[in-house]
Amino acid sequence: MKLLRYGPKGQEKPGTLDAEGRIRDLSGVVADITPDQLHGPALEALKAINPTTLPLVEGQPRYGVPVNGSRKFIAIGLNFADHAAESNLPIPEEPVVFTKAITCLNGPNDDVMIPRGSLKTDWEVELGIVIGKPATYVTKAEALDHVAGYVLINDVSERAFQTERGGTWDKGKGCDTFGPVGPWIVTADEVGDVQNLDMWLDLNGQRMQTGNTRTMIFGVAEIVSYLSEFMTLEPGDLITTGTPPGVGLGQKPPLYLKPGDTVRLGIQKLGEQGQTFVEWTR
Repeated sequence: MKLLRYGPKGQEKPGTLDAEGRIRDLSGVVADITPDQLHGPALEALKAINPTTLPLVEGQPRYGVPVNGSRKFIAIGLNFADHAAESNLPIPEEPVVFTKAITCLNGPNDDVMIPRGSLKTDWEVELGIVIGKPATYVTKAEALDHVAGYVLINDVSERAFQTERGGTWDKGKGCDTFGPVGPWIVTADEVGDVQNLDMWLDLNGQRMQTGNTRTMIFGVAEIVSYLSEFMTLEPGDLITTGTPPGVGLGQKPPLYLKPGDTVRLGIQKLGEQGQTFVEWTR
């Protein structure tokens, strides 16, 4: 099943996608797609619905972040060996963990604002995990039972903020609008083998990133298990899992985003998203 939220920002309605790729309105069934809808009987009840029995949404509405109320947005860095190499960093022995601020969450096709003073805003196509069941000290064998589904994420990054301003990476990862998520959550049963999904990203129509989740250093099950040692993962939590090579930092010379640039990205089975990068306006 594909779960989504559509409509103007702050007024999104819950929806699902039918077999023909059309949006069906779920607002007669649930008020919103929230963490409570992503686990146990609530999720199974949604998956049992025949989309053709739901009202058809006409036109091409805006997509919002596909879950409302996530409390954590966790990220794994340097999770592809070839991306670590282009970043001139060693392959990590354990997952590199940082956070993206919840306030950076953005609709999948909404504009992304380049922060004030930024010279090194960059792109990263990534597989996102959506937690469905609380996880504390879960084993690798148990970990996938705690996943509701998967989602496409652009882990937008400001490299100077991230690595040249001291402290942790977080300040270069959580700027407003730096977390485009969606267009929808695909439930785990529909994705199947999550460690064999093609991924790509284009900048201004030119292919920059090509990869596959099979080359992740730490797979989904290991990431969920590992994180659960240090924090309780809750329904609705988002985990973004690293990017293949081809980011702006790795170009020779480095290439960074400027106002007017557009990116389009996708992951097999998870859909596509695209953003225009604009000057800071707030």
